[in-house]
Amino acid sequence: MKDRQQQAKRQQWASSRTAWTMCSSRACDGVQQAQWARSNRAGARKTRQQGTRAAAEDDDGRAAEGEEGFHILSSSTKALEPIPGVGQQKGNEIWMKDKHNEGNYDVAIKTQSDSSKFGILKNPPKHQMQIRCMQTSHLVTTLKQSCKTTAQIHQVHAQAITRGLFSLHPTLLLTQILQSFTFSHSQTTDIPSNYIIAYFTKIFNLIPNPSTFNYNAIIRAHTLLFSPHTALIFYTQMRRKSISPDFHTFPFVLKACGLSQNSISLAKTLHSELLKFGFSVDVFVCNTLACTYCRGGDVYGAKEVFEGSIFRDVVSYNVMIDGFVKAGEIDKARELFDEMPERDAVSWGTLLAGYAKLNRCVEAIDLFDRMVDSSVKFDNVALVAALSACAQLGELEKGKKIHDRVKGNGIKLDSYLGTALVDLYAKCGCIEMAHEVFQSCRQKNVSLWNAMLVGLAMHGHGITLLQYFSRMVEDGIKPDGVTILGVLMGCSHSGLINEARRIFAEMECVYNVPRELKHYGCMADLLGRAGLITEAIKMIDEMPMRGDVFVWGGLLGGCKIHGNLEIAEEAAKHVMQVRPEDGGVYSVLAHMYANSQRWDDLVKVRRLRDCRWGIKKSAGCSLIELNGIMHEFVSGDCLHPYTEEIYFVLNGLELHQYEVL
Repeated sequence: MKDRQQQAKRQQWASSRTAWTMCSSRACDGVQQAQWARSNRAGARKTRQQGTRAAAEDDDGRAAEGEEGFHILSSSTKALEPIPGVGQQKGNEIWMKDKHNEGNYDVAIKTQSDSSKFGILKNPPKHQMQIRCMQTSHLVTTLKQSCKTTAQIHQVHAQAITRGLFSLHPTLLLTQILQSFTFSHSQTTDIPSNYIIAYFTKIFNLIPNPSTFNYNAIIRAHTLLFSPHTALIFYTQMRRKSISPDFHTFPFVLKACGLSQNSISLAKTLHSELLKFGFSVDVFVCNTLACTYCRGGDVYGAKEVFEGSIFRDVVSYNVMIDGFVKAGEIDKARELFDEMPERDAVSWGTLLAGYAKLNRCVEAIDLFDRMVDSSVKFDNVALVAALSACAQLGELEKGKKIHDRVKGNGIKLDSYLGTALVDLYAKCGCIEMAHEVFQSCRQKNVSLWNAMLVGLAMHGHGITLLQYFSRMVEDGIKPDGVTILGVLMGCSHSGLINEARRIFAEMECVYNVPRELKHYGCMADLLGRAGLITEAIKMIDEMPMRGDVFVWGGLLGGCKIHGNLEIAEEAAKHVMQVRPEDGGVYSVLAHMYANSQRWDDLVKVRRLRDCRWGIKKSAGCSLIELNGIMHEFVSGDCLHPYTEEIYFVLNGLELHQYEVL
């Protein structure tokens, strides 16, 4: 009888519990959104006892005792399991999944967290600990695999706070959040960098005892967001706390050092530090140190690091080749290149770019041919360097072969490669081909637009140039100094004076492009060619800076065309002051004195030219390609093997012209 009474009381007590059900739908961001529905059983009563032990009904309807302070209210306790995912706990409710439920339905269980009814939890129950551990593990996995943006990291951070997971695993979660920021910096362009820096700095400060790994993450994050000073402060803080750096620490600190102003002195200090810790044998650390020296302009300091390295890889050689190229010592870069046991596309591309930059175009093309023969998979750097060399030499056929190679290998024509091709075809006289390449590029940046505008200016297509400039502005591309210079040059070659005046007047107020000496020089040339000498002088007098050789040289050229000897003498005087070694100004004055029959002044200017030391005059040069062979002609020389035949034809054409007249 007693057993029956106890069993009846237990069933009555169990039937008075409130059952909660929840129907959830999975959200696209991995956060489960749930809509809760509450239904009360008939005759349900609220328990008024405090500090009772939790109980739940099993599958047979019997009450099963739970942990202290924890109630499971369900009709099928054994069929429940924690949901592995975001949103398992909400307030004092924990979501559980019904194994027997085939749909997307979850069951909510309720915890005794209300101290006024159930008492205060002194020790977390084991079941709740297991759920929190699983939640923490899932959030860490989500941070590692799924979080690619700052907003997603914020979502995970918020979930960890609302579930109280930081009280269980603070270091693990904070470390992973900090680490995720260092890999998501490229996706956070829509958020101000100062906000991001403040956010992950606060995350770092919450870590109880930061380790070397944590310091590496915060130093790397500040370096990636171009805050090198703060990164170096964290390294100093790390050393003051006697936390030993590892082989990852020094590359991050050295990169921050390379972004600083006094990079060389800092690099030497860090050099001594890494020697003390024995990291001079690490090839990655040595490569970063050599790169830091090169960025600071101390290429020979980088060479000492390179020669003192025990282990060298292809990156070690590439760093030194790049350093010598940027220092203008291309021959030493070539020596290192020839010594390399193994080369990659970066090795070839860096040296090719150096040759093209220093106008050693023949060597650049020869090196590219050697690269192709070596079956090296070239990148866009090598292709752009080779195309630039072809453009400077006028090697149209060679450039076309490179273009065909780009098409044959299925290389994507981006704006970087498209700019080089447009520049090649424009300089070699194929403006139609340049237009085709320009139209085929889907993404057009300011460099590609500039190449097309300058090409149109060179060919005298002033009206088309202005139309393209309007399209560029309408497409939302912000013009720069090169853009305005190309437009002004095109207006000068086409005689579009009013349009040039308008563009020049709107530079700063409309396009927000500051006026530079090259723009004033182009306007001086344009006004001088049009015979507007007085307007050109007025513009020069109102300049906020002193005129250079291009400004006064443009005015001098206009004076030569229109025979204004008085202004020409004044302009020539300024050119001689700015660039005394320029021999062209003496020739222009001599020519103008001869046309005006001022023979005494002609003798004076020639004597002045002869008595001054270091005066140089660049001879005019022309290039023409015929049957795949490049022919070069210099003004006044007779070095070409077919000089007699060429002059015979020229004299015949001149004689025929006189007969016609």
